Amino acid sequence: MSRLPTRRAVLRDLVSGAAALPLLSVPSRLSALPYRLLPPAPGARADEDYWSLVRAQFAFREDRVPMNAANLCPSPMAVADEVTRLTRDIDEDCSFQNRDQFNGMLETSRSLVSEALGVDPDEVALVRNTSEANNTINAGLPLEPGDEVVVWDQNHPTNNVAWDVRAARYGIRVVRVSVPANPASAGELVEPFVGAFSRRTRVVALTHVSNLSGIRLPVRVIADAAHERGIHVHLDGAQTFGAEALDLRALGCDSYSSSAHKWFMGPKEAGVLYVRRELVPSIWASGVAPGWGGDAETDLEGARKFESLGQRDDACLAAMATAARFHATLGPDRIGLRVAELATAIKEGVAALGLPLVTPMDPALSGGVCIVEVAGDRQAVFDRMYREHGIAGAPTGGLRLSPHVYNTMEHVERALAGIQALERQIRGA
Repeated sequence: MSRLPTRRAVLRDLVSGAAALPLLSVPSRLSALPYRLLPPAPGARADEDYWSLVRAQFAFREDRVPMNAANLCPSPMAVADEVTRLTRDIDEDCSFQNRDQFNGMLETSRSLVSEALGVDPDEVALVRNTSEANNTINAGLPLEPGDEVVVWDQNHPTNNVAWDVRAARYGIRVVRVSVPANPASAGELVEPFVGAFSRRTRVVALTHVSNLSGIRLPVRVIADAAHERGIHVHLDGAQTFGAEALDLRALGCDSYSSSAHKWFMGPKEAGVLYVRRELVPSIWASGVAPGWGGDAETDLEGARKFESLGQRDDACLAAMATAARFHATLGPDRIGLRVAELATAIKEGVAALGLPLVTPMDPALSGGVCIVEVAGDRQAVFDRMYREHGIAGAPTGGLRLSPHVYNTMEHVERALAGIQALERQIRGA
């Protein structure tokens, strides 16, 4: 196993070669961050030396490699250090005067996140996570008894079971949609949703990429069919925000939710809720705190009304900008290519071992979530991958491995070696 460069060596090389690059920090009176990244060279996607430099921006141990971006990602040291620095600044002076600086930092974070999503800042609320964003849409959309909500049965519970709870309280009807386990085309993923639409359907709640199977829905095609019928399209983007380039307008969703702690590699307990500008007034906010209603000078504008949550972690929200700059430095297109490259290597390696995949092989029908079918005790397989092979995955839907830019091809090879060593247990033999 090749030895990763030391942090000191990496910083020396990065600083000497990247004088023209922007610092990965938020504009403030606080000290600048020391981390820079080399400018990606043409063809860098296949350059493991470059990705080793990216890996060196993260503090995780080589004997405990995270490969579970579908649940929780490590933050780059730049992001973690910014949260620590800003938290210390508040603890040293928690006056209104000092904390006033965070208003501007919040708006910087909002602006950079909005730019990454291809929407306007007034359409974005920085909430606490995907679950809160999903529940805000669930509780806030105006629905009447007898109205129908179509949901994918592979949605997260906060975009699935939460609709059952609203149905029990208010008399709406939830229609669940299943898709083929091994779709051969995008059309096979569209028809079940369109076939479930009726004259009573008011909402379709989708997930961009499933955390249970790794299947990617053709969101735009479903959204177009829904809009022809006047149906609101809500999209849970927890498995694609930060994993690839996004343009919410091109996707055609009316509202969108995601978290910073997954593929975005941002601070913990921060998330995103997008609501299309013209729909903001018609959706009720779940929380009412200072800044809500009654005063034109202090009222929250646009989607900001959905983040009326009282005291927040100002350092966390400010560090969203640091995470956004980290992504921008790597480049969202390059990130997407790298995630696809790593995921494809895992799936091809699993197929070469003759083991079945839950996730489609075709990148057009999948994302960075890779799930190996486990006939045996999946919890035991998951535990042994961590204890014996140093790969931290998840026992979700099988053995789930979700590689990200901090993973190297050496990590992928180690994961495949672990799968091979556990083959009999995976087969249930």
